[in-house]
Amino acid sequence: MQKIKSLMTRQGPKSLQESLSDLSPVENVRIPSKEELREMREQPIDPQAEQEIINSIEEVYFSNDSFDIVEHELKKLPPVLNLQEIEEYRDKLKKQQAAVSKKVADLILEKQPSYVKELDRVTSLQANLQLGAVICTNARRQLGFAKEGFTQASLGLLANQRKRQLLTGLLKSLRTIKTLQRTDVRLSEMLEEEDYPGAIQLCLECQKAASTFKHYSCISELNSKLQDTLEQIEEQLDVALSKTCKSFDINHYIKVQQAYTLLGKTQTAMDQLHMHFTQAIHNTVFQVVLGYVELCAGNADTKFQKMQYKDLCTEEPAGPHPVISVRFGRYRHITPDSYIPCLSDLCKALWEVMLSYHRTMEWHEEHDNEETVPASDGSSTVGTEESNFDRSYVKKKLEHGLTRIWQDVQLKAKTYLLGTDMSNFKYDDFIFVLDVISSLMQVGEEFCGSKSEVLQESIKKQSVNYFKNYHRTRLEELRMFLENETWELCPVKSNFSIVQLHEFKFMGRSRSPSVSPSKHAATASTAAMSLFEQYHNGGNPFEMQTDSKDDETEDVLASNGYESDELEKCAYQDYDSDSDVPEELKRDYVDEQTGDAPVKSVSRDTLRSRKKSDYSLNKVNAPILTNTTLNVIRLVGKYMQMMNILKPIAFDVIHCMSQLFDYYLYAVYAFFGRNDMHVPNPSVSVPGKEQSTPRQTTVCSYESSGLGLISSRLRTTLNRIQESLIDLEAAPETTGSHVAAEERKEKVPSPHLSQLVVLTASGTLYGLAERVVATESLVFLAEQFECLQTHLDTMIPAAKKPFLQQFYSQTISTASELRKPIYWIVAAKAIDYEQMLLLMAGVKWDIKEIMSQHNIYVDVLLKEFEQFNKRLGDVSRQVCIPLPVSNVLWEHCIRLANRTLVEGYANVKKCSNEGRALMQLDFQQFLMKLEKLTDIRPIPDKEFVETYIKAYYLTENDMEEFIKNHREYSIKQLTNLVNVCLGSHINKKARQKLLAAIDDIDRPKR
Repeated sequence: MQKIKSLMTRQGPKSLQESLSDLSPVENVRIPSKEELREMREQPIDPQAEQEIINSIEEVYFSNDSFDIVEHELKKLPPVLNLQEIEEYRDKLKKQQAAVSKKVADLILEKQPSYVKELDRVTSLQANLQLGAVICTNARRQLGFAKEGFTQASLGLLANQRKRQLLTGLLKSLRTIKTLQRTDVRLSEMLEEEDYPGAIQLCLECQKAASTFKHYSCISELNSKLQDTLEQIEEQLDVALSKTCKSFDINHYIKVQQAYTLLGKTQTAMDQLHMHFTQAIHNTVFQVVLGYVELCAGNADTKFQKMQYKDLCTEEPAGPHPVISVRFGRYRHITPDSYIPCLSDLCKALWEVMLSYHRTMEWHEEHDNEETVPASDGSSTVGTEESNFDRSYVKKKLEHGLTRIWQDVQLKAKTYLLGTDMSNFKYDDFIFVLDVISSLMQVGEEFCGSKSEVLQESIKKQSVNYFKNYHRTRLEELRMFLENETWELCPVKSNFSIVQLHEFKFMGRSRSPSVSPSKHAATASTAAMSLFEQYHNGGNPFEMQTDSKDDETEDVLASNGYESDELEKCAYQDYDSDSDVPEELKRDYVDEQTGDAPVKSVSRDTLRSRKKSDYSLNKVNAPILTNTTLNVIRLVGKYMQMMNILKPIAFDVIHCMSQLFDYYLYAVYAFFGRNDMHVPNPSVSVPGKEQSTPRQTTVCSYESSGLGLISSRLRTTLNRIQESLIDLEAAPETTGSHVAAEERKEKVPSPHLSQLVVLTASGTLYGLAERVVATESLVFLAEQFECLQTHLDTMIPAAKKPFLQQFYSQTISTASELRKPIYWIVAAKAIDYEQMLLLMAGVKWDIKEIMSQHNIYVDVLLKEFEQFNKRLGDVSRQVCIPLPVSNVLWEHCIRLANRTLVEGYANVKKCSNEGRALMQLDFQQFLMKLEKLTDIRPIPDKEFVETYIKAYYLTENDMEEFIKNHREYSIKQLTNLVNVCLGSHINKKARQKLLAAIDDIDRPKR
């Protein structure tokens, strides 16, 4: 097929017979004639049969063109020839050849019209291309002729323009000669009057004339004299120009600019001005720092004047110089006491330079606008192009100079900042440094729109260094506070808010209600102006505001909450669980708006008038917090101040803030919530009569108690804090030393509860007052963090916001969950559950008649609750017990009591139907009296007891279902139901089946 296609391509369209005749001899073997082809086409052959014949041809025939068909067929002949087989094989080959030939012929006839048509298109395309080449050649020739003619005409125009310029210059020269007679005397007068613009103008006119008419001797002498005078004027102008860099005077600057304009050196003047600004920055900061260095040195030694600015700012290794302050083996040229005044003066000096530059730009902008308006008339265009070019150059130079000037300012400030180690500065001093640098960065942003990356990086480096050291010290202080904390209530007013503290004043200044409307309006209008507008006519944004702290007064501490001892005594004597205090008694200050004062006395009827759900001390409902809590809140405020000023380290600050809360939470849990106290366990079975004393055992773990005291989230949080923040390896006597291990540097030893805090006295409900103050102060601290969440969310980088969200969702929200484990310890020891188990063990439950009187253990248990209620009231005289706390305590006690009841019923050996009815009577009596003592509804675990008692009436099948569905009961309790309730009327096999079902429940727990 390839040969056929190549022949058709070379020779063009031919007839089918001519195309086939060009094949090789081998391929031309038995090519059918036209008649044969026609006969083959006319013969009706099934296409499928034809395709099968073609498919039956061996693959080797299609391998390549060099394949020898004859040799292949001869090799296939058998040794013994059979004529009939050969004839049959020959007929088969003929059929295959005929099928292939017919297929080839059909394909050739089918594709031949398309081939002819495409060949005609190629021929037509070739002709069109030749015609296009001719057209392009002619077009290029004509274009060359047009270009040549146009260039000649242009040269003629240029020649005429040149002649015109030469004639114009000649006219100017003739006019200049006219004024040469009176220039010498007038120039001297103008120099005496210091009229530099006029003198320069006259001098330049004379120089132009002198350069044109050098052959006159008088003009030659004048030219030499004018040149000397002009150089002297330029020197004086340069000095005058440098004065504008430190103190911009508009009249002075106008004269200088006019003089340089006359000299034609506007661009040179601008270059010189930028050089003077750079020099002014260096000289200014050097003189400021040098003054403080000499002041700190205390002598007249002039060696400092030969030092570089960088050397003056940095510390030097310790040497023999005795007067320079030494710290950590290094001399400081600038002492810590003089560091801040020097920084303030440094920024003031830099501000003056930048203000002068800013006013220079303003003058040029106004000057350009004034010159643009008359130039639009179009009457005179001489020198307009040059003037526009100069204005454009000056504008660009000033705009580019903004960044350059600010970069120099940043580098000078950076050198001063990094030259001193500020890690041991006082917090207020460091905050002042941050304020100054923040103001400087604000100046830079308004000056040139810069983000002050150099300053940010420098102050970030110092801040990270300072903050790590500061935070490490604050954590150690917090541990010391916690270890010395007696967990007594810190009295604060009922309207206490964190914004009342000094440390949070920065959050409420703009919206403080104490600011008068006029002052607020003035502040708002001032904030709308830029710093350069505010201090355009004087003043400085870096003035040290020492009087601002006078207004920052705190009034957060409260007195006893009473105005008279009589009222306080009355409140204590008449207090009970059903009393409350009117709103008037909650005031601990006189309202300055209304003039109302707290009442002096109140009747007993008033005290009893309203029902009270929580145990308060009839005082104002102030927040519950300790001195340590207040200290942590103040630390948070200080951290937020630093974060507000220096946003690049916002995440580091927030992370350290979270560590403060983590450590406080961990300390409260470690002091009051650890599960290591010995309390009665209601799930322990009552011993037999051979034991005369109740058995004491370690309290069961929170997880196994079935009360869900510690959630998985709280457990995860405590584990995370212990792993990441608590140094468990540090011994108490070595905690203050520096730890060698790098990973332990960021950790704090676990705090220890103060020995003054007693948690074992039953009279104080095992330190309930201290537990309430500790736990509720933690809850209050968490609430303050929640109030700050919105502000923190705006400060933290977007990439770090998941950390903040996780901190609030997994740590802050778990603070209130500590109430359960902490108050559970009190509830477990406040009531003698073991005594109740012993009394229940002595009750006879296999009675034969229904009893109408409940058992004595119910009265004993209710007396325990009444005593608990009384002691709870006694504790509430020391500290207000909020409603959530009292609810948690009552809930724990009731749950433990109900579970103790179930445990007592599970210890019964024999029980009749009448005994089961007695159980119900006892429990109903207990509930009825209990509901009078507490407002909690519904009673916790009420169904737990009722369901267990009702299980005594179940049948064998129902009991099996009960065992599967009620896994909240212990194995012992379920076994007792089987043995006691069904033991008398089921066989041994059924009992074993039920006991096996109980054992299946217990097996996964093992």
